[in-house]
Amino acid sequence: MTPDELTRLEQLVGEAGAYDGSDALDEATTMAVRDGLAHPHLTDDGLSLWNGGDLTLLVRPSARGRGQGRALLADALTRAPQGRLTAWSHGNHPAAAALAASHGWQRVRDLWVMRRPAALPLPPRGRTAGVTVRGYRDDDAAEVVRVNAAAFAHHPEQGAMDLDNLHRRMAEEWFDPAGLLVAESDAGGLLGFHWTKVHPLAEGQDVPLGEVYVVGVDPAAQGRGLGRVLTLAGLHHLHERGVIEVLLYVESDNAPAVATYTGLGFTHADADTHVMYARA
Repeated sequence: MTPDELTRLEQLVGEAGAYDGSDALDEATTMAVRDGLAHPHLTDDGLSLWNGGDLTLLVRPSARGRGQGRALLADALTRAPQGRLTAWSHGNHPAAAALAASHGWQRVRDLWVMRRPAALPLPPRGRTAGVTVRGYRDDDAAEVVRVNAAAFAHHPEQGAMDLDNLHRRMAEEWFDPAGLLVAESDAGGLLGFHWTKVHPLAEGQDVPLGEVYVVGVDPAAQGRGLGRVLTLAGLHHLHERGVIEVLLYVESDNAPAVATYTGLGFTHADADTHVMYARA
């Protein structure tokens, strides 16, 4: 992208994010744009973008309600890749639902945002016999990728993380090795991990937001309470960093994970739902 295009993109994304209360581009799309793997098509008041078969459409808040989204979609479909097409509505917007329905896109996934105020007291840290929870070391990289692949074998985004993608995420300004907690077996090898995230301060903020970025447990080690132990360890770390709130993303139909997070004080509001639409 040219410097002018990059400036226009940042302004548009910033306006939409501030208006909608959610990030206009998800992490994977943002990294693809930065790495030159996805190329936004910019108009005066919007953009369309293909990242593989995943579509992003964005209309400037002041220009909405004038058919801009419909025009952007029609144009984007002329450049669509072959195969299954998907698109996220970050925040479950009614306009996005109407646009999807009018073009034959089906609602196929709901991703919940669950939140927990830091003012809510935390349970004590847990323990599991034969397991030590500690901070990440450089020689843990391959084991983190292995555990992640096993834990998210059926997850379309997270399960694809390889060493290159791991190091790409670690290059982000927010990465802190102390915030990537691993569960190591006393017999050797990693059994799970909890990657936490402290968000950079947005304009007007003086207290950061924390995130349960990824919690992964090797299926061979499940049933020992490691998910709760790792989640609690990460929450204590985030509280020690002085966050105002902790959020996380979880599939709405992942009943065990939702139950664990609910038991730790996380709640979900209907407006905090991201919806994926798909079309053959």
